[in-house]
Amino acid sequence: MELEIAVLVPCYNEEQAIAKVVGDFKIHVPGCKVFVYDNGSIDRTAEAAAAAGAIVRREPLPGKGNVVRRMFADVEADVYVLVDGDDTYDAASAPAMIRKLVSESLDLVTGARSETSPNAYRRGHRFGNWMLTTLVASLFGNRFSDMLSGYRVLSRRFVKSFPGLSVGFEIETELAVHALQVRLPIAEIQTPYRNRPIGSNSKLKTVSDGVRIFSTIVQLLEAERPLYFFGVLGALFLLASLVTAYPVVMEYLHTGLVPRLPTAVLATGLALIACLNLVCGLILETVTKGRLEMKRMHYLSIPIRLRAGVHRDGP
Repeated sequence: MELEIAVLVPCYNEEQAIAKVVGDFKIHVPGCKVFVYDNGSIDRTAEAAAAAGAIVRREPLPGKGNVVRRMFADVEADVYVLVDGDDTYDAASAPAMIRKLVSESLDLVTGARSETSPNAYRRGHRFGNWMLTTLVASLFGNRFSDMLSGYRVLSRRFVKSFPGLSVGFEIETELAVHALQVRLPIAEIQTPYRNRPIGSNSKLKTVSDGVRIFSTIVQLLEAERPLYFFGVLGALFLLASLVTAYPVVMEYLHTGLVPRLPTAVLATGLALIACLNLVCGLILETVTKGRLEMKRMHYLSIPIRLRAGVHRDGP
């Protein structure tokens, strides 16, 4: 029995590129099913995808995160290839990514982008990707060199255990952090990254989407590493308390008086807030560990086919 491979293509106004994307994956991944989810396009994206042989479905809620969540819920397969519909990623790299996923029993293989032309990356996108990837690496683990790549091969176990709460382009960050927090077996493969075809425009807004991705990282840090998050906040409040209290304490040591009572009260309040942050962090860290255990158990409960014709249930 052959592995069932589903190519998932979230799309919005990609009439110029989508037919080639569908055709390329049908050539390079024989026997795959290509699912194109149209996210409210106002051009002929859906018609072009259907004419090229894709299974076309629609997700009315705007945002890539909403589309990916719907695709993960609807589509049943053994291996999933998630790729953007703008024809910037190399379909010829998919077989090697799939082989690596299956042969090494991985859950995620990311196509790390290697530019084939100097204009493939917009300057702001390149810097933003580097900054956000570095931030996630420092907070959650350094296992990705291109966290925001839209080209990934995923196991069924990953797809069906992924909570998927994001709305827009921050979905890539959520995918990466989920893999890092649950400590899933992952890898990267360098893949060519090229310019968009003429007439196709990027939907990613460098500043606004960058801010949303950064906000998502902060929210995930609070949810997944609360002791670190609240510990840093507590340390900042404690530092502010010490700076505020210093002149009051020094004056008391010299004169035995506390003439600046409001300052003393402020310093005490800041110290109390610091203690509250530490206590909150300790409590939420326990809750998070329990939630992480539940995620891990749910992940392990999903059957996975390691190679064609071979099934494995559980861990």
